[in-house]
Amino acid sequence: MPGDGSSVERLHEYLQSLSPQARSMLIAELERALLRDEDIGTTELVLQELRRTIRAGSQPAPRIGDAARRFFTPLEPFLIDAPADHKRIGRLARVSLEPIWEWIGRDLMPALAKALREDINRALLGEDHVKVEQLVCALHDRAAQRLMDAIASLAGDDKDHRRFCVEVGTPRAVDDVTTLAGVLRCREKLGELALRLPPRIRAFEREIDQAMADFEAVSAQKSLQHSAPQKADFVLYGLIMLSNRLAAPWQLIRLATRAAGSDLVERVAATPYAAAVTIALNDLECAVGELRTEVKAGRPVASLLKSLHDALRGMRTEMDLTVDSTWSRQTAAIRTAVSNVLTGELETTTGRVRRLLRPHPAKEIAPGSLLDCADVQEVETRVELVGVCRHYAGEFAVSEVTRRTYSDLTQCLEMSTRILLDALRHAQEAERPFRQSQFDAAVRFCRAMFGADYAALLTKAADVAARVELSSERQGVWNAKPPVRAFSE
Repeated sequence: MPGDGSSVERLHEYLQSLSPQARSMLIAELERALLRDEDIGTTELVLQELRRTIRAGSQPAPRIGDAARRFFTPLEPFLIDAPADHKRIGRLARVSLEPIWEWIGRDLMPALAKALREDINRALLGEDHVKVEQLVCALHDRAAQRLMDAIASLAGDDKDHRRFCVEVGTPRAVDDVTTLAGVLRCREKLGELALRLPPRIRAFEREIDQAMADFEAVSAQKSLQHSAPQKADFVLYGLIMLSNRLAAPWQLIRLATRAAGSDLVERVAATPYAAAVTIALNDLECAVGELRTEVKAGRPVASLLKSLHDALRGMRTEMDLTVDSTWSRQTAAIRTAVSNVLTGELETTTGRVRRLLRPHPAKEIAPGSLLDCADVQEVETRVELVGVCRHYAGEFAVSEVTRRTYSDLTQCLEMSTRILLDALRHAQEAERPFRQSQFDAAVRFCRAMFGADYAALLTKAADVAARVELSSERQGVWNAKPPVRAFSE
């Protein structure tokens, strides 16, 4: 069945015909079978199709859960859908969970993990939820200690770290295991903080006092006061949890500046919440990597640029970064990295537009040929980027290149659309589709640069040219100039 597409389709149709209650019961029974290690050839396929059917119908999928899923439950706020070699502080990639779980059961504590896993699965089958929680807690306690011992046993040389990465099976093995150990070590306090914090904080300036009170209430407990490493873990992962709930995550630094009562870097760094600045800057560095990837792929980045702009401006506003410090240098490096990404794209945009809109001699145009839609879409995204950069040029130090690119692109589009319209007017039947596709691309670029009204004028001119020779009155429509737009910083 797994290799037979028609069989899978019939299975999907059959599962759709079942009632929601029947689907839920079937999922429960199949998961119990997996917990009992029963070998049912197509169990995984049926479960996959069942869950897909339930998701399509917006019905919550019931899950019994197994030992691995219960073990990683405290990690949920810190899991990210990113490659295993990501560089975000205090986060764990979902794809890293399986190799880590296998390493724990194979190398870290094989006998103990096997015994507890079997006990947990039996308790799950018996629906003894109290016993499940007790067993999972015991597994967490044992694993946390063994994980910390494994990290402590590593020597400082690269050879030990490479060997550890091979054993664990993730490229960031040391960081991954450290994150897992840190979260497990203070999981109960993090759970308490999670219940205190609002699920979503849109205006942090109004919630910051309550957030600090929540942190202080939990961190003041004796179990954290008697263990400095555990308290440090609680602050780090608690701040990440809070960051996840902020509408603007960079605002996390306000917790540190509020605790310091100052915007001076040295005073902020001396507070227990200094990690908030480190987390915010690390997130910005990762956002720059995302920007570089999205720009290279030709995807829109307006939202990402706005977030970066607001965060960098907020960092400079909330803290005095004029003095030399690690944070000020890190912020300057982020700003420079964004500037380099944008400058490289802006400087090549006009050339890309010219290549697409270049008027070809009729003999070079294959009958019925068209511009490649993917190329047009990519260049349109670049043209939109020029407009977006005009709003954020000052913060990213790209004012000069943005101004020059906008001017060059304006002249290029004005000249190209005139030439293309004239070529379209006199085009023969064989070349007309290509000429039309070039003109349509020019209209899209003009819409991105000058707005919908100007693009509508061009479209109207093209429609007229396709029917009859333009009259002198209609020539006036074509001769309309694009709106003059003053460059704003």
